[in-house]
Amino acid sequence: MIILETQRLILREITAADFDAWSAVLGDPEVMYAYEHGFSAQEVRQWIARQRERYARDGFGLWAAVERETGALVGDCGLTMQDWDGRPVPEIGYHLRRDRWHRGYASEAAAACRDHAFHVLGFREVYSIIRDSNLPSQRVALRTGMCVVGRVTRHYRGVDMPHLVFSVKKP
Repeated sequence: MIILETQRLILREITAADFDAWSAVLGDPEVMYAYEHGFSAQEVRQWIARQRERYARDGFGLWAAVERETGALVGDCGLTMQDWDGRPVPEIGYHLRRDRWHRGYASEAAAACRDHAFHVLGFREVYSIIRDSNLPSQRVALRTGMCVVGRVTRHYRGVDMPHLVFSVKKP
């Protein structure tokens, strides 16, 4: 099911049939460096199932980003509810295949998700919670009008990971 379209991308729901493409994206340790490891096949299956659960529960989640021109799955972008400051907040998140980095896809998709969150889903503010060492993702947040509003440390696989919290309010 198509959710959003941008100039160069189609954002659609992720399905189990996407497993091989997702294994290539999420299994790449460089793509997943903010998690400090590439995902195993089991973790990819769990990740796909988690997005499907989000669609059913929240009406949104991370969506497959597909190039219009080639039909290739280049990554994901979407909205998920994340805990920050003791409350759930809508977060824009994204992962892109390494061979599609530095083409503006993340900014293009994130801006479309921001607008969808404001104008379709009715959120008044959206966030991106980004590891403090992930400078490319921080630049995407800044390009979509966000600014730093806080800090949080997330614990993942026994590692304390400092994050910056970015947000933008609906104009």
